[in-house]
Amino acid sequence: MRLTTYTDYSLRVLIFVGLKGDELTTITEISERYDISRNHLMKVVNQLSQDGYLKTIRGKKGGMLLARSAAEINLGDVVRDMEDNLDIVECFDKKKGCCQIDGYCRLQGILGEAVIAFFDVLSRYTLEDLMSNRQGLQKALSISFI
Repeated sequence: MRLTTYTDYSLRVLIFVGLKGDELTTITEISERYDISRNHLMKVVNQLSQDGYLKTIRGKKGGMLLARSAAEINLGDVVRDMEDNLDIVECFDKKKGCCQIDGYCRLQGILGEAVIAFFDVLSRYTLEDLMSNRQGLQKALSISFI
């Protein structure tokens, strides 16, 4: 299973904002540190805000903060919210019709079980876990230690 770039950027944004703590972060700052397009990040930040992961503050001195503690942001939830299609093979999508061996093949059931296991593992971790090497991450991203 491969996550989209959108989900990857979402997780990176959350890590960066989480590392900044109570200090406001801007899209420009994140864009420069990760070398990611501002336009892509604007879409990501908008959805993270709508989904309740980020709190955004508009204006000249605006920016963003985590909407809740890093320990309360579950990675399984973030990935589910950011991924728009978790159908890892065509036969998962009922709208596309079925395969000639549908009903006889066990692939859909086995892959479905694998997806459940994937999310079970992700759901055991939080954003706080991703930031456990706080000093190393802050150094790599040139973030002042708080």
